[in-house]
Amino acid sequence: MSQYFEIHPDNPQSRLIKQSVDIIKKGGVIIYPTDSSYAIGCHLGDKKAMDRIRMIRQLDKSHDFTLVCRDLSEISQYAVVDNLNYRLMKSLTPGPYTFILPATREVPKRLLNPKRKTIGIRVPDNAVCSALLEELDQPIMSSTLCLPHDEFPLTDPFQIRLKLESVVDLIVDGGYSGHEATTVVSLINDKPEILRHGLGSADWLQQH
Repeated sequence: MSQYFEIHPDNPQSRLIKQSVDIIKKGGVIIYPTDSSYAIGCHLGDKKAMDRIRMIRQLDKSHDFTLVCRDLSEISQYAVVDNLNYRLMKSLTPGPYTFILPATREVPKRLLNPKRKTIGIRVPDNAVCSALLEELDQPIMSSTLCLPHDEFPLTDPFQIRLKLESVVDLIVDGGYSGHEATTVVSLINDKPEILRHGLGSADWLQQH
C-alpha cells in the first residue's frame, strides 16, 4: 500500500515535500505531477526502482527515461550542450519540452539510448515538481504515467490511486493534470529537430 499526499498545487507544504523526497532517497517509486501530465519516477541511477517502473509500464529496455531537472544549472553534469542550444533551452524552460542531448559520462549507461548515447532532459513548470527537485537536489529519473494499452496518461489522482497504490510507494496528488505529452526536441545535430509535437509550441523553430 502506497502513501498518498495531497500537496497544494501552488503552495506545496514543505513537510510533505520533505517526506516525499525521503521516500525517493530510500529507493521508492513515486507518482508526481508535472506541467504536462503525471509522471512516475525514482532516484537517479536506482536500478531496482527503475526496473519496477519498467514493470509497471511494461517497457522494454530500449525505452528512454528522462531526467527531470529543477533548472538548467544541472544540465552540464548530464548532457553536452553548446551555447546556441543552451540559449534555446533557456528560452523554452521551464516548460513542456523534453530535449534530447548527447549524454556525459556522469549518466549511468542503463539510462542512455543504447545506439546514440543520448539522454532526455526536462525542466517542468510546476510548483510541486519544482519543490520536490529543489529538496532532492538532483534530477528525478522519470517516465510519463501512461499505463500499458492506454492511449493517454492518467490525469485523475483518485483514479491513479485506485489503479496503482499497490505497486508504487507514493502518490503525490497535485490536482488534475493534462494528458498531452511534452514536445520532444532533438539537439543532437546542427539544427533542432522536433521528434514529437506535444503541448509545447513549435513556433520558435522558424526563427532558430
